[in-house]
Amino acid sequence: MAGSALPADDRLARELLDGSAEAVVTTGPAGVVALVNTMATALLPELTPGVALAGCRVPALAEAARAGADTFESEHHGRRLRGLRRELAGDRCAWYVRDVTEEQARTDALLAERSRTAFLAQAGSRLGLSLHREQTLRTAVTLPVPYLADVAVVVHRPPPPAEDEPHWIRYAANDSGPVTGVAGWRTAESVPGLVEALEGDLTEPSPWLDAELADLAEVLPAGFGRPGTVLISPMPSAGGPAGALVLARRPERAGFDQREIALAREFAGRAGAALAAAELYGEQTHLARVLQNSLLPPKLPRLDGMTLAGGYRAAGDSLRIGGDFYDLFPTPAGGLFALGDVCGKGVGAAVLTGRVRQSLQTLRLVEQRPRELMELLNRALLDAPGAAARAQFTTLLLGTLSREPDGGLLVRVAGGGHPAPLVIRAGGGIDVVRVGGMPVGALTAARFAEAEVRLAPGDLLLAYTDGVTEARGGPTELAMFGDDRLCQALASGAGLPPAALVDRVLQLVDEWLDGQPHDDIAMLAVAAS
Repeated sequence: MAGSALPADDRLARELLDGSAEAVVTTGPAGVVALVNTMATALLPELTPGVALAGCRVPALAEAARAGADTFESEHHGRRLRGLRRELAGDRCAWYVRDVTEEQARTDALLAERSRTAFLAQAGSRLGLSLHREQTLRTAVTLPVPYLADVAVVVHRPPPPAEDEPHWIRYAANDSGPVTGVAGWRTAESVPGLVEALEGDLTEPSPWLDAELADLAEVLPAGFGRPGTVLISPMPSAGGPAGALVLARRPERAGFDQREIALAREFAGRAGAALAAAELYGEQTHLARVLQNSLLPPKLPRLDGMTLAGGYRAAGDSLRIGGDFYDLFPTPAGGLFALGDVCGKGVGAAVLTGRVRQSLQTLRLVEQRPRELMELLNRALLDAPGAAARAQFTTLLLGTLSREPDGGLLVRVAGGGHPAPLVIRAGGGIDVVRVGGMPVGALTAARFAEAEVRLAPGDLLLAYTDGVTEARGGPTELAMFGDDRLCQALASGAGLPPAALVDRVLQLVDEWLDGQPHDDIAMLAVAAS
């Protein structure tokens, strides 16, 4: 009949509740359980009609009932339960309880994956910041603690010429910083899996559950005690094994699960690659330093009756080697000087610079006349293996310095396509010593010129490379320092000793550049003393 009330059907209501995916528990006005649906019976078997909810054997639910709380969440029978309370008519209430075990597991897995991703991202960033071997080792042992282990140890072989014995670096949660030591092969062999890892064994790492303290005591912190779990992972690299990562946990901490093992292996691989890169960088830096020491301008010898000074700036500030150079060789009459500019920059130019200087060292023993010596050098460079393919050459000034009875100097200089040297007279005048000539090592039929100039007491001769005049900077950062600005600087510094004048020019060029990139710069100044 339209408008009439529907009759209550307890059986239908019970069937609806039993079909619910949530556990439903209702209580009467006194807090006594009145109804328990099928899902509640499965999740909360302790609850039956007539049981006082505040005293039931479901601790979290009983506590919520006593406290008048509207929610609870807890573990019960190995399941994660979450409950919500709703008021019903007649001073009754209902608790809706959900099994959120799988939901919580998915959330935990997502959070764990995010944590692992963040750890690897931080590891990649930190390991990539350093190209120094020791700093990379320190990073490799500090990052896993405490995220992966209570103590981390990297066992590695130091690069030559150190002894071929395993070294270690360790970091523990309470250490102020990493600690290093030498393990020795006996200790390495006593730890299962360590030697294999050092030899590059890439088998799947697995926890070592029965670690004996005697095997690891030498590398563990004092008072650490018997480890609960130890995990050893190789640190592979393209050039061979870089070392082994040892992670140890205390007994009270859970062992490594499969995801943590995979994470440890991934981290060990990244640390191994970073360590190999640092070792390669160290080797290259060592070679560059050796090359640099062999090519840097020499300390000028003292020559009777004259004062000399040199100045040098390499375009490649990281290696401090380039294509500009100067040299000075004592002779019975005074000295023989050379100042040149090899085409190109960096290591390639530095190699040719070394070849030119070594050739001059040898050829000067058979010829000391500037123009004739330059012709011999030109022939020697063109006869060198692969000279045609390299197509390299150098501009060059070669000059002899001879003392004169009145205290002056006679300078005979030959030119090979190099900027003309300048003479700064004691009164401030500037003379250009025009020598011209063609670059050395470019043509078999190259022609070279020679000029002669006399330096009276107080005069100074300056030979320089075009890195001085072609230095770009100033207000526009594009204007060249130029010949005029150089002559003005030299004229205003007339009367200064060679070292002071060279320093003055370098300072003015540096100010003009104001940090801008520049070509190689070399200068050589000589005056009678």
